[in-house]
Amino acid sequence: MKLSHFKFKLPENLIAQYPSENRDECRLMVVNVKDKTIEHRIFKDVLEYFDDGDVMLFNNTRVFPARLHGNKEKTGAGIEVFLLRELNAANKFWDVLVEPARKIRIGNKLYFGGDTMVAEVIDNTTSRGRTLRFLYDGNHDEFKETLYSLGETPLPDYIKRDVEPEDEERYQCIFATEEGAVMAPAAGLHFSRELLKRLEIKGVKKGFITLHSGRGNFKDIDVEDLTKHRMDSEDMTVDGDLVDLVNEAKDRESKVCAVGTSVMRAIASSVCMNGHIMPYKGWTNKFIFPPYEFSVCTSMISNFHTPYSTMLMMVAAFGGYDLIMHAYDVAIQEKYAFGAYGDAMLVIRE
Repeated sequence: MKLSHFKFKLPENLIAQYPSENRDECRLMVVNVKDKTIEHRIFKDVLEYFDDGDVMLFNNTRVFPARLHGNKEKTGAGIEVFLLRELNAANKFWDVLVEPARKIRIGNKLYFGGDTMVAEVIDNTTSRGRTLRFLYDGNHDEFKETLYSLGETPLPDYIKRDVEPEDEERYQCIFATEEGAVMAPAAGLHFSRELLKRLEIKGVKKGFITLHSGRGNFKDIDVEDLTKHRMDSEDMTVDGDLVDLVNEAKDRESKVCAVGTSVMRAIASSVCMNGHIMPYKGWTNKFIFPPYEFSVCTSMISNFHTPYSTMLMMVAAFGGYDLIMHAYDVAIQEKYAFGAYGDAMLVIRE
C-alpha cells in the first residue's frame, strides 16, 4: 500500500483537546468486520462484547514527565528538551530531542529550573537528537526525582494548549506500572476501575504486556512506498504468564482483544509459526500495514488516529482497508473525537 492511501481530511475541531469527563463514557464505534456493520455506543458498553474466559490484553507502560523547558548557557536562549530514554544510569546519559536543534551543539551546557539541573551535550544522534550527560551530585533516585519534578506531561503536539495539572493523571492508564513511555497507550485510557471490575466479575481475564511507546509513532513518513518506511525501535516485554494466558485462550477458541496498537505490535512481535506466542524481551520495530495476516487477536480497541499515522495503518490492516477508511468517514460525519483524548473504536473480526 501507499502512504497516500491514508490521506483524509480531518477537521481540526474534531481533535480532542481534553478527555471525556469520565474515562469510560467516551463514545465507542463498534466495527464488525464479518458483517461489515457499524454501531454507535458508549465505551463502557464494551462489556457486552466479551464473555467468561475471553482475554483482554493491556499495555502497562507508564508515561514519565518527558518534556523539559530550559535555557542555554551564556545566551540564556529558551530551549525545549524531550527526554526519550535513559542510556546509562551511572553516568546519567539520556537520549533526547531538542528544539531549536540547530542552536544546540556538542559542548553546550543546558540549564533547567534556573540552575537546579545542568546537562552537557555530548553527542549528536539525529537532526534533532542529542545525547545529554546530566551533571548532578546526588544518588540516582534523587537525580530522577529532581529531573522529573522539572518535567511536564508529554501531551501529543496536536493538543494545542498548555499542559494542566490534571493531565498528569488523565494521560496515564490506571493500570500503568512500568515507567518508560513518552506516549500513553491511548486505548487503555478509557478503562476505569469500575469497568475493569465489571469485566472481572463477568469472567473476562486480563493480561499485561509492556511496550514503552516512543515519539516514533508521530514521526512523519517520508516515503510513498510503505515497505521502505522504518519504525523506531521500542523496548517491550512479553512474559511467560502472559504467554500462557493468551495461548490457552487461543486453544479453547476464546476471544483475545488487543487494547491498543502498542499491544498489537507486541503480540505480532512475539508470535510463532504455529500461531501461538512466545516470551520475548527486547526491542521491536514491527511496522504493520495492509495487507497483514493476524493470527492471535480476534478484536482490538483503538482510538481514532490522524491522517498518515502508523496507528491508522495498523487498524486498517486488522479491520480491512476499505471498511476502516469507511468507518473513519462515518466518524467524521458523526463528529467523533480524534486523538489520544478522543473517542474509541472496537474492531471485531470473529
